[in-house]
Amino acid sequence: MTEKGRIWLTIGILVVIGIAFLLISQPWQQPQPPQPPQVTQQPTPPPTETQPPTTPPPTTEPTPPTPPTEPTETLTPGEQPTPPPQEHPQVQPPPGLVNEIVFVQEPDQAKVIDMLAAGQMDLYASGIRDPELARKVKTSPVLGYETSYGGSVELTLNPVGPTFKNGQLNPFSVPAIREALNWLVDRNYIAQELYGGLAVPRYLPINTIFPDYARLAHVAKALEAYYAPNPEKARAVITEEMQKLGAELRNNKWYYNNEPVKLIFLIRVEDKRREVGDYIATLLENLGFEVDRQYKTAQEASPIWISSDPADGKWHLYTAGWVSTVVSRDLAGNFDFYYTPRGRPDTLWQAYKPDPEFDAAADRLGRREYKTFEERQELMEKALRLAMKDSVRVWLLDNIDIWARRADVRLASDLAAGMSGSFLWPLTLRVEGRQAERLTWGAPSLMTEAWNPVAGTNWIFDAMVIRATTDYATLPDPFTGLYWPQRVKSAAVYVQEGIPVVKTHDWLTLEFLPEITVPADAWADWDPVQHRFITVGEKYPEGVTAKTKTVVYYSENLFQMKWHDGSQVSLADFVLSFILSFERAKPDSPIYDEAAVSSFESFMRHFKGLKIVQKDPLVVEVYSDLFYPDAEWIASSRADYLFTSTPLQAFVIGILAEQNKELAFSAAKSDKLKVERTNYIAGPALAILEKYRAQAFEQGFIPYENTLKEFITPEEAKERYRLLGEWYNKHKHFWVGNGPFYLDSVYPVEKNIVIKRFADFPDPPDKWLRFSEPRIAEVEVSGPMQVQLGSSAEFDVTVTFKGEPYAVKDIDFVKFLVFDATGQLALVGEAQAVHDGLWRVALTPEQTAKLAAGGNRLEVIVVSKLVSIPATEETTFVTVQ
Repeated sequence: MTEKGRIWLTIGILVVIGIAFLLISQPWQQPQPPQPPQVTQQPTPPPTETQPPTTPPPTTEPTPPTPPTEPTETLTPGEQPTPPPQEHPQVQPPPGLVNEIVFVQEPDQAKVIDMLAAGQMDLYASGIRDPELARKVKTSPVLGYETSYGGSVELTLNPVGPTFKNGQLNPFSVPAIREALNWLVDRNYIAQELYGGLAVPRYLPINTIFPDYARLAHVAKALEAYYAPNPEKARAVITEEMQKLGAELRNNKWYYNNEPVKLIFLIRVEDKRREVGDYIATLLENLGFEVDRQYKTAQEASPIWISSDPADGKWHLYTAGWVSTVVSRDLAGNFDFYYTPRGRPDTLWQAYKPDPEFDAAADRLGRREYKTFEERQELMEKALRLAMKDSVRVWLLDNIDIWARRADVRLASDLAAGMSGSFLWPLTLRVEGRQAERLTWGAPSLMTEAWNPVAGTNWIFDAMVIRATTDYATLPDPFTGLYWPQRVKSAAVYVQEGIPVVKTHDWLTLEFLPEITVPADAWADWDPVQHRFITVGEKYPEGVTAKTKTVVYYSENLFQMKWHDGSQVSLADFVLSFILSFERAKPDSPIYDEAAVSSFESFMRHFKGLKIVQKDPLVVEVYSDLFYPDAEWIASSRADYLFTSTPLQAFVIGILAEQNKELAFSAAKSDKLKVERTNYIAGPALAILEKYRAQAFEQGFIPYENTLKEFITPEEAKERYRLLGEWYNKHKHFWVGNGPFYLDSVYPVEKNIVIKRFADFPDPPDKWLRFSEPRIAEVEVSGPMQVQLGSSAEFDVTVTFKGEPYAVKDIDFVKFLVFDATGQLALVGEAQAVHDGLWRVALTPEQTAKLAAGGNRLEVIVVSKLVSIPATEETTFVTVQ
């Protein structure tokens, strides 16, 4: 063979190896049952206009605000003055990657579409739900779009009562009245007429497009039939319960203590929820209630419904929106989150008082306290029924969101959360065919609540920006919801025999053991007085076992990484973060927050211990009774126990401010103490935080020194506070992270935020670019139009993707449901595979004999292993004698 021939042979072999590696590395792995919800309050989309804007679009250049007073360092004799802050080195990203992003607030979606088309904006952070605007996006030659399915809309009800502090009646303190609203509203009307088909009706606290709904479809469909629109039934129930409360109906108007019963309805104005609110308000007025329609933006509504004491009577109803920020494979935690005080520390959640049976079921599901998959299904069925009886939330619909962007802009969008909710967008955002120094990203709302790393904002558009400044131990697959390692090298998961857990990916192992004993020297609790961890041996003298043990092996270069202010990542950062998860719930702590107690108590019911096996490279063992059906979820959650995206010095300034009752991390404590909520990026909190940074610098302060002195010295701490001071001098805020972008500047008045690429972020820019188009199945059902009762019948189910057969090995299951002539669920079963792309529903003579004569509906649900979004299709047939 010639030299030239050998060269070409070598190249060919390398190409084949490269292609094989790419194929192997693709995340098209089998998704296994359920994951915990990552639910984030969504300040949803903007009002829509069909006319082009008549005013000039906002500038993409933020107008610099008046800078705050320059912070100064108090020097002691002999100290050297702090040198001037150094500029962040400018990053030259590879072609296509973006160096800077300017976030601008723009709630008008019609204006947004015109700005995108004109090149004045590059992406928009909220799903388009207006059908006409969605059509404009889809047909524009200069625009591209993504589709997501994780957004939802519900009616949040104030449960306090029967009367508020002001003596006004609250009908929604009665569960039966809340339940009756399910019969009052017509969800199909909302989805089809108000949303133009860009939504599907939703009745239950589980998303209609995630795997749990498919597995519980027989229960879900039965409940949906029971709660189908029935205005007369709603009126009868509400009338009976109102009379029990002592109210009187006079001339079709309700009175209590001779005053009209007035309902304060907070209606969001940025999107179709304005129309939804008006529709529901009219229904309530027709029942005899006086409705005060208060139209609010996200920022106007948030302090009322989520931060104020619900007993103050400032509101009765609110049009809420939510988004799952990952594909939720396990929705068992939804009941605990949405219906109990364990869900969130906010005052509204603390007012929830679920029925004891429902509370127990929600608690067990939240802690995954079941031994078999069948037991889990039974608990889920019970919780679904009891949630409808409780109805502090009346679910209305699941959104089909269209996310608009310029056609040449690319990023990994999440099937549940879209572009703004994707954990991978900061790692995959790029522009095809050109170098883009800066992109402009519009959002309906920015800086809606205070930013702090302990109990700050969880609004989706704030979280979108925060995510860019954050690094993670693991990251979710945007199509399946299974986790991949980021700052973790590998993990070993051990589970007690008999517990239903499966594994998909190769970065972790799964092993079942007859018993898992927690070592006596593991940390089991925290002493807020002595500032030390309580060991398992102290807390459980007789010893204790756990249902799971997870050994997490973190990346070897973890402690070579830097925080955005230039300080080095260390184990002290992680241990302090872990301490805070205990400290804030301890009554003897100076930063005790009673709003943190409920979730902490739930955590302690399953947490058994944590042990640092090795400091560098970091190896940690975590023992817990909490498990998930996917081993990847167990490993991911345990890796987060000793991981943080906030450095010690940033935590400390907030801790000191709260200890001295000048600021409070949570909205609930801020409201209770009547002090400013801790905000690291803007407002009067900055001066207070700077005061305590200077104080900590002077002292070389080590928090919880009895424990943390093992991990950091006073000299190291002092250097960190110095670097944080430099950061504040330069950027005028205290938000320090470790993600691929850093927060450069904030303009609270203009509602603009600027982030820039972090030069010291260690990952190659193409690490996460392997995610491409999700293979959502396309389904067709065909079969006989007429079936004789007592005879067999077969229906073919064709499953494809872009016209190509969907491989049988890539399908998890195909379920069918048959609804009879009365609309009742009559048959449930699973279709059988024939070959790639074809499945068959075979009804036996015994099954068809159970049907009544008349029209029937066959609904088929296809669940793929490659994408955790089920596909559905239906057909009808007539049964005759």
